[in-house]
Amino acid sequence: MIKPSGVRPKILVFSSVYLPMIGGAELAIREIAKRLCDRYDFVLFTARMSRSFPARERMDGVDVRRLGFGFSFDKYLVPFFSAVAVRRELPGAALLWGMMASYATIGAYFIKRRNPAIPFLLTLQEGDPEAYLFHGRWGLMGWWFRRIMPSADRIQAISGYLKRIAEKAGASADRIDVIPNGVDIERFGGANPDARKEIFDRFGFGPNAKIVITASRLVPKNGVDVLIRALARAPKNHREHLAVAGTGFEEAKLRALAKELGIEKRVHFLGDLDHDELARWYSVAHAFARPSRSEGLGSAFLEAMAAGLPAIGTAVGGIPDFLTHNETGVLVNVDDSDDLAYQIRHCFYDADFRARVAAAGRALAHERYSWDRIANKMNGIFYRLIGA
Repeated sequence: MIKPSGVRPKILVFSSVYLPMIGGAELAIREIAKRLCDRYDFVLFTARMSRSFPARERMDGVDVRRLGFGFSFDKYLVPFFSAVAVRRELPGAALLWGMMASYATIGAYFIKRRNPAIPFLLTLQEGDPEAYLFHGRWGLMGWWFRRIMPSADRIQAISGYLKRIAEKAGASADRIDVIPNGVDIERFGGANPDARKEIFDRFGFGPNAKIVITASRLVPKNGVDVLIRALARAPKNHREHLAVAGTGFEEAKLRALAKELGIEKRVHFLGDLDHDELARWYSVAHAFARPSRSEGLGSAFLEAMAAGLPAIGTAVGGIPDFLTHNETGVLVNVDDSDDLAYQIRHCFYDADFRARVAAAGRALAHERYSWDRIANKMNGIFYRLIGA
């Protein structure tokens, strides 16, 4: 990496939420900053969201400033809070970095308008379908997209799909870099030899059990309902199981669906898992599946691939950037539980196919999606914008 000389440039980061609330966007900030904090000072402005979260703390090379009263509605107020809180940090600020075209980035947008000499980098991580991004919330989403895209000096899109969204919203192609999210290769690339016995004993899996795992928020776009219906295609007393890592507002509905289909004993809701526990599950599962209805990129796919699982997904959003059918993974039709059921069992019972696809996916994740590689590319963007 190129290291700026002299005083470290200050990067002001704007994210609607941050750790311990975690998704792809929050993970990206942490992993990139952790690797570049010896080159840049990162100051992050975010909504406080909970009174249990400290208003200010240092985390993995990021000076976190949580703004608001400690309630969920703080995210709606963070544009106004950040406009005030950022004043002390503006002297010497080298870059404004907005994470997603979300509430916090509204604050960055107006700060940019008042301080046009400070470069503005926008990262697109949105996982919603195009129709929602341009027409959702009574058209306000599209209005905001068309306002913010031309104002950014540089746009980092995590997939080709989001690059096309940015261009459609008015950004010129020569100002957009496609740099995906990465994978913690050390965490997900290692073996967990003791995990199988512990997990199989804890959940009462038989020695010949087959497990498909998904990791996602339990919301409609991630298609967990389709996955449950696919599992129901197997006999009711069969050895096939589904492990669901994640929480969300659809959980009660999904539990009811599993019960309605008579497979509630074979669908295991694990709740939110930290990355170490998720890696343990990946080490004992036989396939990963997320039949997404929309997807910005799909970091969970890459983590599962790095762990050596065959990944099953749909050809939506950024998934085709890394998942090639029958090569680095398996593609299924959207909302097609029969197709999904067939492909899951193909991965379960064709050992040669499973091993070949898993090996290709693992090699791709290790070669192209390590966080070290991604941070190096982001450093290039920072360096060019800052001109240090």
